[in-house]
Amino acid sequence: MSFKTILLDLDGTLVDAFTTIHRAYCHTLPQFGKPAPTLDEVRRAVGGGLRDAMGHFLPQDQIDAALPIHRAFTQKILLDDLRPMPGALELVRDLHTRGVQLAVYTNKDSATSRRVCAHLGLTPLLAGIYAAGDTPWLKPEPELAAHVLRELGASPKSTLLVGDSPFDVEAAHNGGFLCWAVTTGTHSANALLAAGAARVFDGLPALHAALRAK
Repeated sequence: MSFKTILLDLDGTLVDAFTTIHRAYCHTLPQFGKPAPTLDEVRRAVGGGLRDAMGHFLPQDQIDAALPIHRAFTQKILLDDLRPMPGALELVRDLHTRGVQLAVYTNKDSATSRRVCAHLGLTPLLAGIYAAGDTPWLKPEPELAAHVLRELGASPKSTLLVGDSPFDVEAAHNGGFLCWAVTTGTHSANALLAAGAARVFDGLPALHAALRAK
């Protein structure tokens, strides 16, 4: 396998957390006089971090008050509806066995990301978890990519990012490495290709097969 380090997005890529995320918005927004959003509205908003997503629904002067409400409710219900994407556990276990260095690379907040990875049994297979709040940066900022590669001792030429959104594609480009994308999250194959994804797959099993063929 030509990739020695693989960075893995969490929501929409390794994990289907959209029910949890939707429930948290339905709990939070009515407290600010807003209607509960549809699942599709939430899916279109997420990807750039919680503050960015909340800005799709609330004015800037209400976001600081809304964030702790959303986060607290998310922690309360976090594991109720959580499930790995098809092929996620098989992918991570196989790559780990093959000696590939793996790390989660997400804009989900740090505490939640770590609970999710621990619950799914992923933590022992990972060289790191890089999430919102761990550094001053978020995807797609190039400083985050540089920091993660430096910590992992990885080269951009042998690094791959697996994600589901244009944020992931841009993050990979800013870091100087490739992005292979899946359509299990928030964006279509056409949108991911237009953003510059090197390859797009309909799910992790197909991506896994392509990795094994390299």
